[in-house]
Amino acid sequence: MKRFVKGLLSAVALLGVGLTLTACGSKKAANDGETKTLTMYQIGDKPKNYDTLMAKANKILEKKVNARLKINYIGYGDYAQKMSVIVSSGEGYDIAKADNYTVNAQKGAYADLTQLLPKHASKAYKSLDPAYIQGNKVNGKLYAMPVNANVYRTQTIAFNNYFVKKYNIDISKVNSYQDLESVLKKFHAAEPNVVAFKATKGFKAEAGFDYPLTDRMPFAVDVTDGGDATKIVNPYDSKRMQTNLGYLHKFYQKGYIPQDAATNTKEYGLNSNAWFARQELVGPYDYGNQALSTASGKKNGIVTREISAPLKTTGQAQMFNWVVSNSSQNKVLSVKVLGVLNSDPELLNGLVWGEEGKAWEKTDQKDKIKLLDGYAADRSMGAWMTGDNSILYTTIDVTDKMLKDRDESIESAKTSPILGFNPDTSKIKTQITNIQNVMNQYTDQLNTGTADPKATIKKMNAALKTAGYEEVRAELQKQYDQFRKAN
Repeated sequence: MKRFVKGLLSAVALLGVGLTLTACGSKKAANDGETKTLTMYQIGDKPKNYDTLMAKANKILEKKVNARLKINYIGYGDYAQKMSVIVSSGEGYDIAKADNYTVNAQKGAYADLTQLLPKHASKAYKSLDPAYIQGNKVNGKLYAMPVNANVYRTQTIAFNNYFVKKYNIDISKVNSYQDLESVLKKFHAAEPNVVAFKATKGFKAEAGFDYPLTDRMPFAVDVTDGGDATKIVNPYDSKRMQTNLGYLHKFYQKGYIPQDAATNTKEYGLNSNAWFARQELVGPYDYGNQALSTASGKKNGIVTREISAPLKTTGQAQMFNWVVSNSSQNKVLSVKVLGVLNSDPELLNGLVWGEEGKAWEKTDQKDKIKLLDGYAADRSMGAWMTGDNSILYTTIDVTDKMLKDRDESIESAKTSPILGFNPDTSKIKTQITNIQNVMNQYTDQLNTGTADPKATIKKMNAALKTAGYEEVRAELQKQYDQFRKAN
């Protein structure tokens, strides 16, 4: 889940993780006897027990590839802007969570991993669902090691079950933002000092679109049943998007959404009672409400309602991509590290679940664990943003049926018509940069409900026209037509 907020949490649904490699030791392995220092940028908050978690992980990495990990964290609300500066300035790093993946890959910011991944991270590469490969090919090449997790996404409204039960709030009919209004009204009347609907910087309204250039850019294809999936359009011009933004603006005006939402980067942890409802992307490794509830630290602590259908999308395929900087002097080693991170169960489970013996313990059931009192989301790393979820242990409340349903749902989920369409932007770089600047001004205002959508979209579209919107849309449409003919 989480971009959402960033999305959706997966399997363990924990928030905040990141890695960087540091030098230490001198074991002879893959680096001529030298332990390399690799810098990795990660989105989110640093776990409180980071040093302890990484001490164990580093032992495994030293043994396998003669490298050590350290972490550089950048907050969710600041990551896109700061990584843009890092990429533009040419600042050196080795591995990072991708930002604006397609555009930066085409700019030459990321190393070509098409041959490196199968050769140096073969086990991790082979475990990927084909949709990840298809969704991340740019001009026929692969520039990312995707985290194998929620290959499809369902947008949900997640509710803090503590408040649902306390105030006997009926959420059974919530299937849209419109349905949410009466629920938020009842809660806000009872708890005016608690955030009724968590929408902060980076929040994106759901409206049934998939985006070839990230969902912060105004180019999209309608993926709803009956929608025209052949056209690249501005989603903000659609009646459906404008209606949804209208409801969010109403929530903002009534105080259900924080008044500083457009600039607020506060996370409102899943385990806190500082919020009542929030938007979360959920996928197969979330096992319904289970993963979110686990992250909250409370059994059945969170309940969800779906507001979109399950769909394999480009956005989901690119939900969390590890990339290697094209300027890195350690490309092969970086890929090897990503290979270990995405294939070694001992390393990955130690990061994602936390300290064995304090946060969790093994059971007599294969690959199933029991969480202990020491388990906490801020003392571990998020599954969706760390490594291959298929090798993670599951808690004892994840049944065999849930595992079977997970695998079957992956097979049956529909595929977006633009999965794998990663357009060449080389001819429209200037216009895209100008459009990004426009969207940086308006996206958070609109999606958090801070601004009146009718007047704001009108001003935004005027600025987009000047920035070269139609030139970009026409070029994307041309390439999309070619993509459709070839597929």
